[in-house]
Amino acid sequence: MSVETPEALPPRGAPDWLWYLGVASIGLALYLVYGQLIPFSEWATALFPVARHSHSGEAIAFFLYDVPKVLLLLTGIVFVTGVLRSWFSPEKTRAILAGKRQIWGYPLAAFLGVLTPFCSCSSVPLFIGFVSAGIPLGVTFSFLIAGPMVGPVGLGLLYGLVGWKIATIYLVFGFSIATLAGFVMGRMGLERYLQDWVREMNAGPVGDLPEERLTLVDRLKIGVEQVREIVGKVWIWVLVGIGIGAAIHGYVPEAMMLKIMGGEAWWSVPAAVVVGVPMYTNAAGVIPIVEALLGKGAALGTALAFMMSVIALSLPEMIILKQVLTYRLIGIFIAVVAAGILATGYLFNFLL
Repeated sequence: MSVETPEALPPRGAPDWLWYLGVASIGLALYLVYGQLIPFSEWATALFPVARHSHSGEAIAFFLYDVPKVLLLLTGIVFVTGVLRSWFSPEKTRAILAGKRQIWGYPLAAFLGVLTPFCSCSSVPLFIGFVSAGIPLGVTFSFLIAGPMVGPVGLGLLYGLVGWKIATIYLVFGFSIATLAGFVMGRMGLERYLQDWVREMNAGPVGDLPEERLTLVDRLKIGVEQVREIVGKVWIWVLVGIGIGAAIHGYVPEAMMLKIMGGEAWWSVPAAVVVGVPMYTNAAGVIPIVEALLGKGAALGTALAFMMSVIALSLPEMIILKQVLTYRLIGIFIAVVAAGILATGYLFNFLL
């Protein structure tokens, strides 16, 4: 598989109106396809000689839904951020968010993440778009952490499980972890640990013409080139990451987790984080497991630490992020977020 400029787009020397029509047509087509992903995944899964609700059936359906979803999101977001980047160069973006004003970037990014109903792998396309646009790394991490950890779907399900008071406390803690972790990582000067191609993109010009001379069609072409360059580097790792996540999703070792986290021992919170990181599901998928853990006697903080680790530090997410971040930066990200999750788990266990 390779990522090329879609055939619906006109050649570079075509009239402007053909570019407008081509981009609008492709955008509409992607939107319509996105709305049919669930029926498609169910139809395609039925073609396999497995029972739909077996372990294999769950894994296949998950893979067939999540792969096109993430690739469609990645394509659309990278295109939009590429077009916007033609107006706001990395230098301008950093200048806007520099100094005291950057302080507000962390809670604003975390707030945007709270409003975004994406799981961790679905949040990665936005993260990649932000990073490639030159937005400060710490600010982008605040979004990446808050998106899956404190999204509206998870909060709604958690409210139904434990009530509004605990759900609100969870919201406050998750938002605080995202904001503070982004702030800490922003102060560490970690941009040097981005992959080389990302640093080169941020350091280079957005087009062959000066920004003030770019036409709208020139900016659309920049967006297309961004899709070709970024999606072309990442797509294979989307398949690998979600493939691993689908296998884990279909074969969740729930009995083992209940045995490890069914008590209130001091080591139950770090054990919950260690068990949660290799897994992959969204908030809607992890809430039933949390409910089962609580029903078996797990402490609330332990169960919430498990939930946070599953949806904020999943292994498939790290595999995809490897195409943008170096191993050292991924390690720092995991360490900072895990520290916040551990603190939340212990605090909930102490207070409740």
